[in-house]
Amino acid sequence: MSTDRGGAADMCCASCGKAELDDIKLMDCADCDLVKYCSDECEEDHRRQHEVMCKERAAQLRDEILFRQPESSHRGDCPICFLPLPIDLGNSMMSCCSKIICRGCAYTNDLREVVEKRHPACPFCRHPTPKSQEEAVVNYMKRAEKNDPNAMNSMGNRLYDEGDYVGAFEYFTKAAELSDAMSHYKLSILYQEGLGVEKDEKKELYHLEEAAIAGHPDARYNLAVDEWENERFDRSAKHFIIAANLGHDGSIQTLKEYYKRGLVSKDDFAAALRAHHAAVEATKSPQRDAAEASENFRASQQQTFGEIHEN
Repeated sequence: MSTDRGGAADMCCASCGKAELDDIKLMDCADCDLVKYCSDECEEDHRRQHEVMCKERAAQLRDEILFRQPESSHRGDCPICFLPLPIDLGNSMMSCCSKIICRGCAYTNDLREVVEKRHPACPFCRHPTPKSQEEAVVNYMKRAEKNDPNAMNSMGNRLYDEGDYVGAFEYFTKAAELSDAMSHYKLSILYQEGLGVEKDEKKELYHLEEAAIAGHPDARYNLAVDEWENERFDRSAKHFIIAANLGHDGSIQTLKEYYKRGLVSKDDFAAALRAHHAAVEATKSPQRDAAEASENFRASQQQTFGEIHEN
């Protein structure tokens, strides 16, 4: 029987030929959308005949998902001002509710607490700010027990920094099962380096792709570099463009070199430049600018104080 999808073949089992009737419901192949089967036994019997075509179509379907432009980065929006969170540093995770707050909202909250002489509290849920790092860790653990992926990722990062890679792997795995992009990215690193697990290139690539699909620009950048090293420049350029569209600086810089070498067209490069600029501008606000200025001022004061102290 033909395994081409379309027409009457869609309504018949690809193995035994049974037609779909009221008492017979056909199911798609587990890996592709080309054929249907009336039972698991028929799918298994037809596997060898269908295997090559199935793998090709499964790879096509995977690429359709992989190269789809995410609507936003994995960080999403600040839950207070609803502006996109920057993909670089400058955001704060609250241990009480695991919400990631932008620096502008955190700074504005700090100012209000000083002016109104309030006790420090979370800008989002108003829970009192933990008085110590130990108390913050307890908060994260409570959130992790409630299957909060942000809290699980935070605990995984803490254990990773402490060198407990087995413990970090467990937290990252649980969070990844809940579609946490940052945990997928960390798992790709563990599998690449063999930290807490055996090295596994297939699993490394899988978690890197899952993170990229969810909008993680660094994961997307790493995929682009991998494709470049394997001289698959078209696929590499696609990855760089997607990451640049999310505001990733390293990717837009690399695309400049690709354009100079003729690896991307003028139109594609121009579109990536515009999208990158728009993504970066969307993360800006007067409050975030004020927070950055305050942080820079404190840093310069500390540096000046340090130089005076040394003299």
